[in-house]
Amino acid sequence: LFCLEHGIQPDGQMPSDTSIGGGEDAFNTFFSETESGKHVPRAVYADLEESVIDEIRMGSYRQMYHPEQLITGKEDAANNFARGHYTVGKEIVDLVLDRIRKLADQCKGLQGFLLFHSVGGGTGSGLGALLLERLSVDYGKKSKLGFTVYPSPQVSTAIVEPYNTVLSTHALLEHTDVDVILDNEAIYDICKRALGLQKPTYANLNRLIAQVVSTLTCSLRFEGTLNVDINEFQTNLVPYPRIHFMANSYAPIVAADKAGHETSTVTEITLSCFEPGNMFTKFDPRTGKYIACCVIFRGDVVPKDVNAAVAVVKTKRTVQFVDWCPTGFKSGVNSAPPTVVPGGDLARVKRSVTMITNNTAIQELFMRTDEKFDLMYAKRAFVH
Repeated sequence: LFCLEHGIQPDGQMPSDTSIGGGEDAFNTFFSETESGKHVPRAVYADLEESVIDEIRMGSYRQMYHPEQLITGKEDAANNFARGHYTVGKEIVDLVLDRIRKLADQCKGLQGFLLFHSVGGGTGSGLGALLLERLSVDYGKKSKLGFTVYPSPQVSTAIVEPYNTVLSTHALLEHTDVDVILDNEAIYDICKRALGLQKPTYANLNRLIAQVVSTLTCSLRFEGTLNVDINEFQTNLVPYPRIHFMANSYAPIVAADKAGHETSTVTEITLSCFEPGNMFTKFDPRTGKYIACCVIFRGDVVPKDVNAAVAVVKTKRTVQFVDWCPTGFKSGVNSAPPTVVPGGDLARVKRSVTMITNNTAIQELFMRTDEKFDLMYAKRAFVH
C-alpha cells in the first residue's frame, strides 16, 4: 500500500523521483534510498519459523527487501510464551537487534519504532516482549508505538492464548508508549457487514489495518496542514503512562461495487467512527467514557469541516467524556487522498478518517482474558 501511495515499483525503483539519493523527500521516513536509486523499506521482519516470511522471499516484492531484513529461526515457539521469550527467541533476538541498529544508524532523526505483533501465539508474545524490553534498554527515550492483535472473544487459534496474553501484556504495560489494540473477529465482522465478503481472508483484514496505519503515518510521509507526529499520539492520548491501550476505527469502509452510489460528508464519517460496529476491537465504547480522541482526516477535507464535525459529536448523548479530563479532541488533516490496492475490496474515496481513542470500556477486553486465564490456572492446565 505504501508503495502505491508513493509510486514505488515492486523492484524498488521510483520513476517519479527525480533526485537520486536526495533523502530530503517526505517519503524517505519509511524508505531509504540507495545510490542506484532503489528504495528499500526501513523494516525488519522476524519470525521463529520460516513459512510465513518465505512468502515474502518468493513474492512479487522480493527484490525490494535486503535479504538480511528478513530474519527467520529454525523452529517455531509452538504457542509457548516461554519458548519465544527465553529459549528459542533468545537465540535470534541479538540478530534482530543488530539489523535494527544498522537501520537506525542510517536514519538522520530517528523518531521511534512501530511494532506489529499478536499476543495469542508464542512468537508474537514472547519474542515481541523480549524485543520491547531490549529496545527500551538500547533506545531509552525513543517512542514505541505498538499494533497488537489481541485474542477474540469467540474465535480462538490456540488453547493457551490467555496465558500468552497475560504474560505479554506485562511487557506492553511497561515498554510501549501507545498500544493500538486490534481484534481479528471485529475486523472479520466489518469485512462481512460493510464489504459483503462471505469468507474474509487474512489479506482482507490486513488491507483494512494497512489503511489505518497509513492514515496514522501519512503526516510523516506527506506534507499536510495539521500534521500529527508519532510523539504527539502519546502526548494527547495518554493521561497516565500505564493507561495507553487504544481502540481504533476507520471510515468510510465502502465496497468497491457500491462506490458510486454513496457520498459521505465529513460529519457523517466522523460520527460513524464512534459506532461500536466500526471499532477494530470487540467492545462497546458506549458503556465506558472517553478519556481522549485523536481523529486524523485525509483527502478532501478543510479544518472548518473538522471543527463542525467535532462540535456535532460533542452534542451526542452516547459520546461521554470523563470529568477529570478536559474534552480531548486532537485532529489532524492531510491533503493526500486515500489510496487502495487494485483488485482489492475497498472502494476509492475522496476522504477518509481514522480515529484512535482512549476509552475506559477497553477494560472489557482485559477482563475477558483474565477470566479465561483464571479458569485454566485454577486447574493448573498446561502448566509444567
